[in-house]
Amino acid sequence: MIPRYESAELAAIFSDRRRMQLWRDVELAVVRAMTDAGELKSSEVAPLFTHEVEIDDDFVARVLAREAVTNHDLAAFVDVLQADYDTPAARFIHFGLTSSDIVDTALSLQIVAAMELLLDGVDHLLATLRSQSLRYRRTAMLGRTHGMAAEPTTFGAKLALWTLALDRERTRLVRAREQIAVGKLSGAVGTYSNIAPALEATALSSLGLDPAPATQVIGRDRHAEVIMALASTAAMIESCALEIRHLARSEVMEVQEPFAPGQKGSSAMPHKRNPILSERLCGMARLARGFVVPALEDISLWHERDISHSSVERMMVPDAFQLVFYMVTRFDRLVADLVVHEESMARNLANTHGLIYSQSLLLAMVRTGLDRDEAYRIVQEATTRVLAGEGELGDLLTKDERCPLPALMIEELTSIDRLLANLDPLFGRLTTLEGSRWNSNS
Repeated sequence: MIPRYESAELAAIFSDRRRMQLWRDVELAVVRAMTDAGELKSSEVAPLFTHEVEIDDDFVARVLAREAVTNHDLAAFVDVLQADYDTPAARFIHFGLTSSDIVDTALSLQIVAAMELLLDGVDHLLATLRSQSLRYRRTAMLGRTHGMAAEPTTFGAKLALWTLALDRERTRLVRAREQIAVGKLSGAVGTYSNIAPALEATALSSLGLDPAPATQVIGRDRHAEVIMALASTAAMIESCALEIRHLARSEVMEVQEPFAPGQKGSSAMPHKRNPILSERLCGMARLARGFVVPALEDISLWHERDISHSSVERMMVPDAFQLVFYMVTRFDRLVADLVVHEESMARNLANTHGLIYSQSLLLAMVRTGLDRDEAYRIVQEATTRVLAGEGELGDLLTKDERCPLPALMIEELTSIDRLLANLDPLFGRLTTLEGSRWNSNS
């Protein structure tokens, strides 16, 4: 990931140094499990635990230099690690294991750590969305379908729906984390020919993972589920960012992205305040979606394994997490600091000249016994006159002799409060979301 969008915390999780630290931890977890099971003598392997080899930048450099000779990263790592221990006990490092035992188990640990960081960001974003939705729950605005004026809604209702959508994405992320929180230490083709299942379970438990039935590699459907959950979260944020872009258009001007002192919206036109962050989020979602197909293609490997997935995952997994984490944290700031022009929302409602009440008036006519098609035609003709600039919908229908509704009823029906009276259950959902940690912290 380029530094412009990179999180230092995620970069550390997916760094060579952290990866090799986890490789060491997995190797030692197996030695410890073998010792606990009585397969190795404590006195014989004690030097591996009394003197822990530090995985620092120098260690990483020596592994990379060794890899230039072995053309095998894990084999190079084992060579350097055993040499640094400089004890006969080091011969039990990588005893009975294959490379994927270490690599796949460590990758699972990296993904779990990255997912925890991402979920913390999602929880914070959920709290921000919930707070803003309650703040604007009564702020009436024009609802739009097909880009055209429809009926009123509230900006808070829009944000509440975003909150509920993000909570669904959180559920998907949690499930993906659960599916990837596994390791395998079952040997060359997953048959436990040298490592017993009980020993695998003990070693993995010490690392916080569950055993996964596997060939030589963990099934890549688990990794694909992670990538798909990330892409779905990105798409959800994109849908919100796209809405902000539409609402920020000059002729709409209902919201604006925050604009800092000294910021320039255009190199040529000083008046511009472009929705650049929302546009950036939409673009980044395209990249996140782009990882889905490679992740799905990684599922199909030859026989018990090949390494066609390896090069893909080295780039795909870190970059997918970096992209979505960036999107979550930046969208959080955008929502928190969003400029909401309530007066523009009210003006745009008023500029419909009552068209937003067409359905209410239609249904009221039908209730009087008027044929629906006839009622529809009466209202539609009146709306055509409104669009031609001839007046307000309610006034035109009041004067229409074919309209069976009394003037007082028309006045009552053309009320925004009446149309928005049933939104409270939507906001009630924000406090009853099942299983959301963020709910108790906000």
